[in-house]
Amino acid sequence: MPTVSLTLIGKPGCHLCDDARDAVREVVGALPDGAPDVVVEERDILQEPDLYEKYVEEIPVVLIDGRMHTYWRVDPDRLRSALLEDR
Repeated sequence: MPTVSLTLIGKPGCHLCDDARDAVREVVGALPDGAPDVVVEERDILQEPDLYEKYVEEIPVVLIDGRMHTYWRVDPDRLRSALLEDR
């Protein structure tokens, strides 16, 4: 079974980041049997200057396998589709 890397980039105290985290948990937790394994990593722009420079105006940011999936708001249906697409 393939593994998908999902990275959530945000910062503490960001309500949109909290919403994105909830959406990611909901979608990943409800993936059907046979779906790829999803490894979720959270990264804090306040702890990583390179991420701060790149994403400060876009957080939260969701990367799938290192590629931009979305920023600001996470659409659960779109995220689910992206995680389930053929790999």
